[in-house]
Amino acid sequence: MFEWIKALLILPFNVIVIIPSLILTFSNYTYTKPNILYWIIGILLLIFGVSLFIWTIVLFNNLGKGTLAPWNPPKALITCGPYSYIRNPMIVGIMLILTAEYFLSNSMHIIWWIIIFFTANNIYFYLFEEKQLEKNFGKDYIQYKNNVPRWLPKYFKLKQK
Repeated sequence: MFEWIKALLILPFNVIVIIPSLILTFSNYTYTKPNILYWIIGILLLIFGVSLFIWTIVLFNNLGKGTLAPWNPPKALITCGPYSYIRNPMIVGIMLILTAEYFLSNSMHIIWWIIIFFTANNIYFYLFEEKQLEKNFGKDYIQYKNNVPRWLPKYFKLKQK
């Protein structure tokens, strides 16, 4: 249990709570009530993002027998649930939460944080995590990687003629 709490506090809590709070504090942000459309979009994105994030955590714990942290990764390759559509649904959940924060705060500084976070994750996945997953799970991960896209669900891929 301590490993999960540590992983949650160090990674997603910092990304979705601490860093956005610091960004808003140091940018002299002043809250302005978003219009109703932004508010509705923000709430829907927040609900969907939190739901997706929790779903992936449950899968990591129950099937993967590990945490979301690189220092205690899942022991088993997870390819079901949202992982059957994209390889990084946990990060997509975090991105949805951050996007909800933008809609609810109406701060462009949050958009910059989303871009930085997404770019850093792309680099990390490409240079480190995918290589580690290939090492840990071998042909199973390579087959999975060849069949499941990194970010956009299969349904959004353009069909090749």
